[in-house]
Amino acid sequence: MELQDVWKIYRMGEFDIPALQGIDLTIKKNEFVAITGPSGCGKSTMLNMIGCLDMPTRGKVFLEGKDISTFKSDELARIRGKKIGFIFQAFNLYPTLTALENIQLPMRIHEIPEKDVADTSKKLLDTVGLSDRKAHFPAQLSGGQQQRVSVARALSTSPSILLADEPTGNLDTKSGGEIMDVFKRLNNEGLTIVMITHDPRIAGYAGRIVKMLDGKIVGET
Repeated sequence: MELQDVWKIYRMGEFDIPALQGIDLTIKKNEFVAITGPSGCGKSTMLNMIGCLDMPTRGKVFLEGKDISTFKSDELARIRGKKIGFIFQAFNLYPTLTALENIQLPMRIHEIPEKDVADTSKKLLDTVGLSDRKAHFPAQLSGGQQQRVSVARALSTSPSILLADEPTGNLDTKSGGEIMDVFKRLNNEGLTIVMITHDPRIAGYAGRIVKMLDGKIVGET
């Protein structure tokens, strides 16, 4: 993933509000990158760019060497569904589906053969340590367990990059650490991960930390 001189400017009445100002960033294959900074600094806007959820006002965003502005809307939707896995702070699980069914849903949307759906979903539940919770509904799971289901769901279409927006924000310290252990294991197995966090301890799990302020990258460690 590569962002070249990316700007995102929102029009608010008579004023232009720059959310991103000249961002240059390259995410290499198999990297684990944390994006940090105070609220309102542009972290989520940048993640939206990386996730092909939004287009820059100016500048270019490349996914696997291709300029995303050249894709039609249906192509972008297919890319988001197949190549990019999303994890959110609020879990976003369907309350009327079991843990297993939540994981299977994206695969069914993308018309993956049913045998593969069954096999993959069971393996993913095992990967996140929830094989014994497959028939439980979200309300019957702890916050940490719900987030593990959302991780498994994000992995169900075998994405090339995983994007996580404050994945431990609604979790206690122990549950947050368990989720990050899962992330580290997935990254060690070759998955590219980009994560937003305001927590320095959580950012420390990443191999690279990108620091943002006022819509700009102000440092890396």
